[in-house]
Formats: sequence, structure tokens, C-alpha cells
Amino acid sequence: MKSILVVLLLTLCASAFAAISKDVTYKSGDETVKGVVYTPEGKGPFPALIVIHEWWGLNDWVKEQASKLADQGYVTLAVDLYRGKVATTQEEAHEIMRGVPEDRAKRDLAAAFSYLQSMSNVKKNKIGAIGWCMGGGYALDVALQEPTLAADVINYGHLATDPAALKQINAPILGLFGGQDRGITPDDVHKFEQQMKALGKKIDVTIYPDAGHAFENPNNKGGYREADAQDAWNKTIAFLESTLKK
Repeated sequence: MKSILVVLLLTLCASAFAAISKDVTYKSGDETVKGVVYTPEGKGPFPALIVIHEWWGLNDWVKEQASKLADQGYVTLAVDLYRGKVATTQEEAHEIMRGVPEDRAKRDLAAAFSYLQSMSNVKKNKIGAIGWCMGGGYALDVALQEPTLAADVINYGHLATDPAALKQINAPILGLFGGQDRGITPDDVHKFEQQMKALGKKIDVTIYPDAGHAFENPNNKGGYREADAQDAWNKTIAFLESTLKK
């Protein structure tokens, strides 16, 4: 019995630390930016994901998501749009977010896409993006600016409805939102979904009726919804399997 427990413990530990992490730098225009790459065990090439943080910055929770996704068989690049800053209060997060030039963030994300394409262990035509909160909005921006993006996951991020802009999207979209979100409302989500479908785009949207903003993050003490978060994770894994591994 003891030997069985030891084997189980070793198996759990191996799966928890399967992905190998590495701090990296890459060029974004004239600037050098930092990120963390998580690489699955095994022989590539692998599909890949740009992982985009919330308004808090590149903190431990986002790194954990990037590591968990790497354990699913993706090379993940957790980008740092804040140049090393990490907020600990909502006021600080709001201030840092407002201080990020939108054009610089989009340039950083385009550079992240190019960096993944340059990696020898990445499948060039199987690169996706995923983000939460502020990062969810930027995940949509990646889809708008990268015509060869292969998958896009928007977790309660800002949306666009301009048909001229949405026509540029080629990536299938998975959208996960809270029905009680006061920033990105169900009406906003429905309009986005309707415009995408009218344009013949591939989109799958779920609105969790009792969830608010940032319901997937357990650090959101007042708004975390464990069952909805688990369902959102399951939908994300299934979506990425169908788009990046087929």
C-alpha cells in the first residue's frame, strides 16, 4: 500500500511540474521586452499560445495558467505588457493599465506572435492566444491584427462590433463571460456574437448567468465561482484541442 502511495505521489508531482519554464526576451520595435516561455515535455513541434495577463500584470496566477496550458501540450509565452510592474491593489492596477500605450501593447503582442513563430519547436500555423480581463480584450486584438492566428480565447475582455474590423478575424473564437459583469455586459456579448455570426465567423460563446467579472480567478475573493471556472477551463481545453491539435 505504501509503495502505491509513493508512486501516486510521484505521478502527481511529475504532472504538476511537467512544463519547463524559461525567462525570455524579444524585440518589440526598438524595445526589448520580457516574458516567460513554458515548454511541454516530449518531442515537438508543438502548437503554441500567447498568454495575456489581467490588469494586475504578469503575476503568479497568470504564470500558473500558462504552465497548466503547457502541461496540455502547448508551448506558451506569458507576455509582460507592464514591463515588470505587478499591481497589488485595484487602484494600482487601474493606474498601470491606463499608463500602457495601446499601440505599444499591440506591438508587443505582434512581436510575441513573431517570437513564437521563430521557435523551432513550434508549429507555425498552430498559434493561438488567450487572455483574461484586460488580457481578454488584447486577445481579441491579436485576432484582429494576426490573420494567421489559429485560435482565440476571450475571457471577459473588451469587445468590438465594427463589421469592418471583425471581417479581419480568421481565427475561431471562444468567448467566456459573466452574466453579472457590469463592464462587459451580456448585451455587449450578444452584439459581438451576432456580428461575428453575420460575417460567417466561427464563434462559441458562453455567458455564466450568476458570474461577474473575473469569476475564473480564485484571488477574486468576492467573485470567484469555482464551478463556472472549472466549466470555463474544460471548454477552453476542448476548444484548443479542436483548433490547435487537429
